[in-house]
Amino acid sequence: MLSLNNDLLHTPDGVRDTYGDELAKKRRIVEKIHDRIRLYGYEDIQTPSLEFYDVFSSEVGTTPVKELYKLLDNEGNLLVLRPDFTPSVARCAAKYFTEQESPIRFTYEGSVFGTASGLQGKLCETTQMGVELINEPSVYADGEILALLADTLLQAGLTQFQISVGNVDYFKGICESAGVDPDTEMQLRDALSGKNYYAAEELLKSRGFDRRTRDLFLKATRFVSTREELAQFFTEDMHPRARAAIERLLKLCDVMDAYGFSKYISYDLSLLSKYRYYTGIVFKGYTYGAGDAIASGGRYDGLLAHYGKEAAAIGVMIQIDLLMEALHRQGIAVDTDGQREELKIGEDNFSAQIRRAMELRNAGRTAVLL
Repeated sequence: MLSLNNDLLHTPDGVRDTYGDELAKKRRIVEKIHDRIRLYGYEDIQTPSLEFYDVFSSEVGTTPVKELYKLLDNEGNLLVLRPDFTPSVARCAAKYFTEQESPIRFTYEGSVFGTASGLQGKLCETTQMGVELINEPSVYADGEILALLADTLLQAGLTQFQISVGNVDYFKGICESAGVDPDTEMQLRDALSGKNYYAAEELLKSRGFDRRTRDLFLKATRFVSTREELAQFFTEDMHPRARAAIERLLKLCDVMDAYGFSKYISYDLSLLSKYRYYTGIVFKGYTYGAGDAIASGGRYDGLLAHYGKEAAAIGVMIQIDLLMEALHRQGIAVDTDGQREELKIGEDNFSAQIRRAMELRNAGRTAVLL
């Protein structure tokens, strides 16, 4: 009897097989989202899973080096498995659309890879889907991306979700006004983005910042849902960069009203990303049963310059695996083409049954010969 090595039957930690009904539902969700994205004028783009290390280097401000899957090619070049689509798309746009100044709209879908320490059930290979809008600096582009996210989540079947929106320029403006040094800024960013407000306050106290400065940072942790609440962040002596950030969000409120998606939007000025290439609007999408944000994105007006093209840009990414988990836990059915006809085949009827199977298939129906 053939003896198999058990290692041949299992996948490495952090990756898994997907098949059958689960895969059919996943493909159906991807199809629904893709169809909706296309209606906004976005064109498909496919970038390689393998990129040169420099595309994701620390200078770019993307995934931390320790979370990258790294390998060498035959010529000794350091490569990485793509951990994030945005730098790949930015590199591609800089290479092939250097001279184009009109808006560029891309949509992508595929696997990304990251080594999460102490996995805690998280996957190292996940499916992401999203869009990038390049050469468009306006608040209307911000609104389009947020509207597209809300629209696609509704198309996927979700009815209860919230998109939390911030603006990193508010945080940067307060840091500049208070004279926060780069090291303290990084620690403060980590504390606030992790919602560890006590750690943020202790850090500010230990660095000798006065009550007014500490209050400015901690005030940013308040969640707001209306234009009026957002306007309350204005102060007479606020830093111009922080003021501009609030003004941008107020205009965004009006844009989202026009789209009819305001009820899905809230504002959180302590929202910051681990990706340092974000320069303005940032956001995350949440729903029940996912355990983490199912979508995230923001404006990255300086990223393409790393690859040789000066261009404003904004994008959004949807975590398809987390979205599927949320749909399952919320009891939301995913419609798949589950109808199929089973035809028994034998010596006495194989010719007729094969013809019948082909007739069904030609009519777009599933036929299985047994």
